[in-house]
Amino acid sequence: MRFYLTTHKRHWIKLTDHPLFLKAEHFAAARTLYEARGPYGVDSGGFTELQRHGRWTRSPRRYVEDLRRIWEHVGPYDWAAPQDWMCEDLIIHGGTAGPLHFVGTHLSVLEHQRRTVANFLDLRALAPDLRIIPVLQGRTIPEYERCLELYERAGVDLRREPTVGLGSVCRLQSTHQGAAIVTAMAAHGLRLHGFGFKTLGLAKVGHLLASADSAAWSSHARHRPALPGHPHKNCANCLDYAMRWRSRVLDATRTAPATSPAASHAQLPLF
Repeated sequence: MRFYLTTHKRHWIKLTDHPLFLKAEHFAAARTLYEARGPYGVDSGGFTELQRHGRWTRSPRRYVEDLRRIWEHVGPYDWAAPQDWMCEDLIIHGGTAGPLHFVGTHLSVLEHQRRTVANFLDLRALAPDLRIIPVLQGRTIPEYERCLELYERAGVDLRREPTVGLGSVCRLQSTHQGAAIVTAMAAHGLRLHGFGFKTLGLAKVGHLLASADSAAWSSHARHRPALPGHPHKNCANCLDYAMRWRSRVLDATRTAPATSPAASHAQLPLF
């Protein structure tokens, strides 16, 4: 499994050869783009777009222009996410979670799925040369199966795609429901990428994923003192902490097979 560290620190791309996952908007807003030292993926920023606006404010054509600029100046990325439509209840119905307010799209799950597939087709038509992946969306196994069928009806064989994103599982990943969704989709022979996976989710189903990304290291660091010798209050934006966290997560994932009790109850000691 290729494990990407999610970060908003775009300059990290010149500092490490470990896989990174960065938002397209952070590249698009930058005057200076650094050449990538290692592999990286591009997040479209869909969660923030839908959370704040309840819709996409960037057109597919504008997004493709941003992706081309990134490719040309930063270097070839592994893949880029499409402008998909997540299906979490807060995204659809709106509400508040901690400091975040969700305006809500007030659309059905089926409409989110239709728009996700339609956007992928638009992006592929605009930029068939760019590595833009399809993403499955839903909330239940039957809904994810329906999304897979929508792609098939549109002529997209997900089994032949190098990477297929699995969306809207971030909050479910460590639950039996989340594990069942990943297992069901993997059974179709798909090379899945898990968006926003954390320690417990990786321990449960990491063996079924081709890749995953996580920003959990930052929240872990935010609630802990800075590493010895570090001048900042905490290490929530610290590359050193992120790399140590990455090593511990991967070590724990390798030693906690999906069938073991540790996969369900492991808690990592993080510094």
